[in-house]
Amino acid sequence: MLILENILLALGGLRANKMRSLLTMLGIIIGIASVIAIMTLGDSIKSSVTDSMEAMGANNITAGLKQKSTMTKTSDSGMTFSYGPRMTKMQEEDYVTEEMLAELKERFPEAIKGYALSESVGTGTVRAGTSQAYVDARGVNQEELDQEDLNLLAGRTLSVRDQEEGRKVALVSDLFVKNIFDHDTQKAIGQTVDVLFENRYYAYTIVGVYEYENSGMEFVSSSEEDTPTALYLPLRTAENQNHNTSGYSQFTILTAEGISATDFCTSVEDYMNNRYYKDNKNFEISAMSMESIIESMTSMLSTVALAIAAIGGISLLVGGIGVMNIMLVSITERTREIGTRKALGATNGSIRLQFITEAMVLCLVGGILGIVLGIVVAAFATNLMGYAVRPSAAGILISVSFSALIGVFFGYYPASKAAKLNPIEALRYE
Repeated sequence: MLILENILLALGGLRANKMRSLLTMLGIIIGIASVIAIMTLGDSIKSSVTDSMEAMGANNITAGLKQKSTMTKTSDSGMTFSYGPRMTKMQEEDYVTEEMLAELKERFPEAIKGYALSESVGTGTVRAGTSQAYVDARGVNQEELDQEDLNLLAGRTLSVRDQEEGRKVALVSDLFVKNIFDHDTQKAIGQTVDVLFENRYYAYTIVGVYEYENSGMEFVSSSEEDTPTALYLPLRTAENQNHNTSGYSQFTILTAEGISATDFCTSVEDYMNNRYYKDNKNFEISAMSMESIIESMTSMLSTVALAIAAIGGISLLVGGIGVMNIMLVSITERTREIGTRKALGATNGSIRLQFITEAMVLCLVGGILGIVLGIVVAAFATNLMGYAVRPSAAGILISVSFSALIGVFFGYYPASKAAKLNPIEALRYE
């Protein structure tokens, strides 16, 4: 009951001195709002980026050719540095061939489900009268197309026959259709569009329209007309256009369930390099998993958010000093009240508890206001950046706990000073 009475007294004091209480809490509010806003923004970005990368396949492995490190240098401190050769143009014998991929799958049949393959054609432009649209054209096989997980709005997807015959057909986005066909997706199906790549036009027949979604990892222009969207072609079509008969410089391994992609990367590198690239002077295979990329990115974003939040938390100390200052002023103003209570039998402990409770209530109210302000600021910032808002539960819990601790820490000295007042001198105070 005594604690409840002290809380009600503290709330009554806040209502009686609204402006002074608000100015006192200002440091707490700003500090908590900074911490909440930064942690919420960090969690929102981290969750959105992680979801986007997991959608690409967290258990997939991306492997590709990289330059070999051939020269080493040891410093005076004993550290060894590796230097790669000057960039060497890939020759036909350097590429990963379909035979190599088939043998790799034979070597690890239980770990590899298949390969997602793509061939970049480049960025092109399509014009229709005064309208235009930019496309990022690339050829994909069926596994790569499945990984994209497109939401088809009209028409059909790329067929097996499209892939085998290398047909000049394409999937385009609804944003592309909006710019070129004035939102009419049905009209776009079956139409042939001429795409300008550098100084040459290539014609493709549109067979399907998919829903464009920003992954949260790409820049979106303020003008939808200037936003490039993916134009998907059959893999063989892209290879024919690029005159690529050599193979692949990069490929994605779709691993089976239960396989640790991070561990399997080492097996892939060892097998491919020992079997095919041991005598290659310039190139070797390097593999990395999306799982390890997600872990590294999550760790990096969390570290940055915590570091910035810690800097923002410095203002909490300033707010705590303000609480201590106002509590000392309050004790001076209420000296006669303290003397009266002690004369009526109040113990030093009850006086101390009263003023510590008041300091805690002051900080907690400031903390709650700071949490609300921080979430509002974070929501505005995340919406502006195109991310989903995800309030940081850990940040809220830490902030509330820290607010209470600040109240106890900075309220203890004024409370002890109030408890030690001599009741006779306090009653004589004017």
